[in-house]
Amino acid sequence: MENGPATGGLAVDDISSSSPASVVSHWSFNVSRRYQHLLDKSVPHVLYRWIACLAVALIYAVRVYMVQGYYIITYGLGIYLLNLLIGFLSPQIDPETQDGPSLPTRGSDEFRPFVRRLPEFKFCVFDVPVFWPILVFYWISLFILTMRKQMMHMIKYKYIPFSFGKQVL
Repeated sequence: MENGPATGGLAVDDISSSSPASVVSHWSFNVSRRYQHLLDKSVPHVLYRWIACLAVALIYAVRVYMVQGYYIITYGLGIYLLNLLIGFLSPQIDPETQDGPSLPTRGSDEFRPFVRRLPEFKFCVFDVPVFWPILVFYWISLFILTMRKQMMHMIKYKYIPFSFGKQVL
């Protein structure tokens, strides 16, 4: 079967003569389409998805315990996951702020399904939006905090760990 312009794909000649950016774009589109296909196939398997999610979380926790590190990363990840969990458990339309459809409270009320503010697939996919200046500030803060003891030691004993040539006495 040939992928030509009539089928919407790129022919082999089109890929070889196109720019690298279009080849990467075509490849990423194919990967995202396959990933979406796998997600669509996993929709009826709710229990297995949650078991896999808990297994990955357990593996991560055991790794942090064994390495005895990554505590700040784990703390940030915990805050992020807590935020996702709150969004997952919250309704899309908050009844306190808007007069929208509400859940039935009596048997005679009309059934309105619970619509989550954060769908399950958005909850399970780890896609953290990062504002890069915050990361730079975070790195500088960590550097200052971890190097403070060493800098105080250098100031106390008046030494510089770098040599700039021959010492003149």
